[in-house]
Amino acid sequence: MRAERGLLICGILLAAVGGMIAAGAFWVVRSGYTVTTASGAMEPAYREGDRVIVEKVSGEAVHRGDVVLYTVPGRYNGQAVLQRVIGLGGDHVVFAGGRLTVNGAELQEPYLKGGDIGTGAASYDVEVPQGRMFPLGDNRADSMDSRFFLSEESGSVPTAAVQGRVILTSAVPMVLGLALVLGVLLAVAGAICVLIGWVLRRRRSATPSAVYL
Repeated sequence: MRAERGLLICGILLAAVGGMIAAGAFWVVRSGYTVTTASGAMEPAYREGDRVIVEKVSGEAVHRGDVVLYTVPGRYNGQAVLQRVIGLGGDHVVFAGGRLTVNGAELQEPYLKGGDIGTGAASYDVEVPQGRMFPLGDNRADSMDSRFFLSEESGSVPTAAVQGRVILTSAVPMVLGLALVLGVLLAVAGAICVLIGWVLRRRRSATPSAVYL
């Protein structure tokens, strides 16, 4: 009876621990991350059709250089878009003479497609309003970004429109995914142990006791 009881107890513990790990990992993934599809506007960092992992954060957590997912009513048919934050509230963003500067310092942009910072586009000089951001696409030759909405709050977007930020590494989602798989495996192993223990106990109880005369 000890073996059967040990299997039952071990199985119940494994199933409970595995269930908690799996449920916790699933909740974190579901509540903390989402996946979106990149357009050609963010090439070459993200090619058109790429599935991109986005960490759900508020606009208050956004920094210059972050690639963010946002939605603005009246733009892009209400669809969420990926663009890179060039300036934030209070920043002075100027594009003139083939140079893009933020607060007087020329912006280094190694991520641009073909190194094109927007050659051929009209010059602009904007002061980003507080609580807003000035996002641009990495593929300046094929990006309908803040440059095309300068008449609307200097082309800026409210940081409150941010739905998330593209993560630079997939390590965290991978760890969470492994935790989810581990939890499921532990839960299954626990269920198997419980089943084996229950079967052995039933067999033992069904076996007639020897009668000695």
